[in-house]
Amino acid sequence: MSRLLRVADGPYAPPVPARELTVTAADGARVHVEVHGPENAPAVVLAHGWCCSTAFWAAQIRELAADHRVIAYDQRGHGRSPANPAYGTEPLADDLEAVLEATLAPGERAVIAGHSMGGMTLMGAATRPAVREHAAAVLLTSTGSARLVASATVVPMRAGRVRTWLTRRILGSRAPLGPVTPLARRILKYGTMGPGSAPHMVDACARIVHSCPSRVRHGWSQVLDLLDLDHGVRELRMPVEIVVGTADRLTPPEHARALAAALPDCVGLTELPGVGHMTPVEAPDLVTGKIRALAAAYIPSARGERAVPVEESA
Repeated sequence: MSRLLRVADGPYAPPVPARELTVTAADGARVHVEVHGPENAPAVVLAHGWCCSTAFWAAQIRELAADHRVIAYDQRGHGRSPANPAYGTEPLADDLEAVLEATLAPGERAVIAGHSMGGMTLMGAATRPAVREHAAAVLLTSTGSARLVASATVVPMRAGRVRTWLTRRILGSRAPLGPVTPLARRILKYGTMGPGSAPHMVDACARIVHSCPSRVRHGWSQVLDLLDLDHGVRELRMPVEIVVGTADRLTPPEHARALAAALPDCVGLTELPGVGHMTPVEAPDLVTGKIRALAAAYIPSARGERAVPVEESA
């Protein structure tokens, strides 16, 4: 598991959960889960991206837990979830399904937010019974469904085979990231964040990303390289909102626009000028507000109404 480097104070310091549990996915993988906020409040589920952990959602958890039950989990091999030899979108879907089944009551609806690989998890799990049962609405932030390496602009040159080859080598590197130094922060900021990102945002992201073991980082980079989840996008039939930064070098806005065009029920696309790939950290209030608004609009209990079981609303 990771070294769990985290900031100790400020808006990006991870809040203490009300409870923690370990759930077991279909293939036996163990997944660490945190639950924050009142037990009977409207539910929100947070799925983080590649090389991140539950700490990535600290700002959202802190604000939403006042009046929501916030469920955050570590993708396998990340944070406090042990590494597992199974890599792929199906294992990611297994993990999400296990989390939903373990933390939500039968028929209970939740807003599920996915950043980057977390959004891809939702696309991969779109046809899973637990997602169909529990997802009232979805927020996708800084994500894409296919052709990720070819479209990334981490390497500052024209698109083509050379850029794709170089990008693949950089993102798929097995080299350890080492300690969080000023140089490491500058490199991470260039590749993953907008030019105006404040130093405390960059430091928080650097600590989280550097906590990811190199073998886990490499293993999931291979999955992202070959990703093809266009079919999963079309299966996300619940209301879906999208947020992307215009300075995102890993999943540029073209991905968000393609998702918006393909989704059966896209309820909004927001492009944030100058923001990079780490939208929940770079634009915490906006992302939190989007989650809160989706819960208010699509979870009956958030409006004080009786929750209708799935079979009654069919």
